[in-house]
Amino acid sequence: MAVAGRKPKPPELRVIEGNPGHRPIPDNTPKPSPKAPSRPSWILPEAKREWNRIAPQLEKLGLLTKADRAALAGYCQAWARYRQAEEIIDENGFTMMTDKGNEIQRPEVSISRNMLQQIRAFAAEFGL
Repeated sequence: MAVAGRKPKPPELRVIEGNPGHRPIPDNTPKPSPKAPSRPSWILPEAKREWNRIAPQLEKLGLLTKADRAALAGYCQAWARYRQAEEIIDENGFTMMTDKGNEIQRPEVSISRNMLQQIRAFAAEFGL
């Protein structure tokens, strides 16, 4: 089975970058109105701060539409959880001792790594 390869960039992002590949930019792609969706009330406080930071920038570039609410919420939540895990690692280190005296990796190290993978995946959706 063949690997799919890199996902194509949104046409708006290719225009912003100057279309470095000089391939034709399709003009038949759906174009929802470039307007930021409303921020969900249920996301974590750090996720709300990240939403307030990144949403206006993405909207200004024309890379954010109302249809992107779930993807942006996922990105922001992953960012908040990554920050939580990193704060615990900063305070307590990368390892911890078990009840039997064995030193093991702190669970937050894996959480941090997994959240970074999610952040990268969501960020790629927005061309970041």
